[in-house]
Amino acid sequence: MVTLADVEAAREAIAGRLHRTPTFRSATLGELTGANVFLKAELFQKTGSFKPRGVLTNLAALTPEERERGVIGISAGNHAQALAWGAASEGLDALLVMWQGASEAKIAATRGYGAEVDLEAPGPTEAFARLDDLTEQSGRALVHPFDHPLTIAGQGTVGLEILEDVPDADVVVVPVGGGGLIAGVSTAVAGRARVIGVEPELSSAMHDALAADEPVPVDPISVADGLNAPFAGTHGLESVRAHVEEVVLVTEAELDEAMRFLYARAKLACEPAGAASTAALLAGKVPLKPGETVVAVVSGGNVAAATAAAILAGR
Repeated sequence: MVTLADVEAAREAIAGRLHRTPTFRSATLGELTGANVFLKAELFQKTGSFKPRGVLTNLAALTPEERERGVIGISAGNHAQALAWGAASEGLDALLVMWQGASEAKIAATRGYGAEVDLEAPGPTEAFARLDDLTEQSGRALVHPFDHPLTIAGQGTVGLEILEDVPDADVVVVPVGGGGLIAGVSTAVAGRARVIGVEPELSSAMHDALAADEPVPVDPISVADGLNAPFAGTHGLESVRAHVEEVVLVTEAELDEAMRFLYARAKLACEPAGAASTAALLAGKVPLKPGETVVAVVSGGNVAAATAAAILAGR
């Protein structure tokens, strides 16, 4: 299982290469919840999400031979953009497996960073099978979006920054897709703060894995495409079992409302996945004691203009 020492090593490996994203108080959200609420704005990270943290941690560990062969990854979009950017910054060739129906904006951004994009798979489940085939055929080094210790350690640097900025945090609320972010953050803050995960009802890979005590396949169809993992990672599940108090589910309507709230009241142009933590707080689904200090991770801001416009307009 990933340890605090691993997360601290990841911070050293990627030091100076990424933004130190801000953590700021939301008085309005505090009034609505009866808590002292802060927002960790990872949408301001390079490529628009927390994903470069795990990417750069993986790239730092590549051997010269692996760098020569290039890298491969899979993603609905945020990891794809992060890996494309990270590979370009280090002069590496990158291939990203995405799927038909993925966000055109995220596909275009991934290509814009210089990566090749494979769109043969009709959906996320088929895309992971496609990834296995292409990895074997190409000999590229796999940079997994969530189910790898280095990825988890890199994402855990979000947790280290939260503790530095809000040392008295009682609760940290984290969006969950495949589990890499919550595994890393919960490892970083273990013993200091309780951790609550948030998934969409229509993309419940970690919730279902906890119920089954093992990863199980799901058919994710949430508007929060950044959380649409077809299964929870084995490494992430292990950390969640050890360090996370609960994983709660939010509806699509609650995600939409939270995205509108963050846009209007916090001036954060986040994506639906990034609004998941706020959705759980607004819906009263995070168990809180009066006056507790809470940090909600706003994990990303990559959303198609048409999707954002429809949600903000309440359509």
